Amino acid sequence: MRHPSRQSRFLPALVLTMIGLSACASAQSRAATTPTTVGGTISCAYSPTGQPAARSVGKPPTRASQLGTSIATLTTNQGAIVIKLDAAKAPCTVNSFVYLADKKYFDSTPCHRLTTAGIFVLQCGDPTGTGSGGPGYQFADENLSGAVYPAGTVAMANGGPGTNGSQFFLVYADTTLAPNYTPFGTITGGLAVISKIAAAGSDNSNGQGDGKPNVPVQITNVTVATS
Repeated sequence: MRHPSRQSRFLPALVLTMIGLSACASAQSRAATTPTTVGGTISCAYSPTGQPAARSVGKPPTRASQLGTSIATLTTNQGAIVIKLDAAKAPCTVNSFVYLADKKYFDSTPCHRLTTAGIFVLQCGDPTGTGSGGPGYQFADENLSGAVYPAGTVAMANGGPGTNGSQFFLVYADTTLAPNYTPFGTITGGLAVISKIAAAGSDNSNGQGDGKPNVPVQITNVTVATS
């Protein structure tokens, strides 16, 4: 249950009794190096995946801060979603997300997967909209000890340990998952937007409440304010 998408590089693929969140990892992918902490900053490793990037934006800086407060706003065609990012517990993940947002990697991209049975998430972050696209790099998991996924959680989708990239999922109702997906933020505004999208269902392409949202969801842009 490491794969929540149809080829999705981030939630686990559906199993009859449980849906997972995954992003498809390439055959050449390998687990990224575990980051090391120095004071209020951490050293992150962003390793090439061996696959071309969905959008070529390079790699994030390797030093990430664990201090300060960052608020991300996802502007979508269905409404705004506001996320408080948790750099203290997931600094390398937040560092990557902010980097990609600054590079406009998420601009004009769809949220390609909605699950309405077993797990309750909207998955985004792949410019190709196929569930197999990523930024051309991957990095280690963070913040997994005791991880849970109640409504409002924002976490990384992946294709196995250490294969985080650009795809992430937004939990709109309490969801039970193994602690395999890095939680890196909390939705503080716009949860009702996602719930409304979920209420319209998905195309249920695999027959298990998992597919493309019936209401098209397009991220216009992502902005991040840090204090």
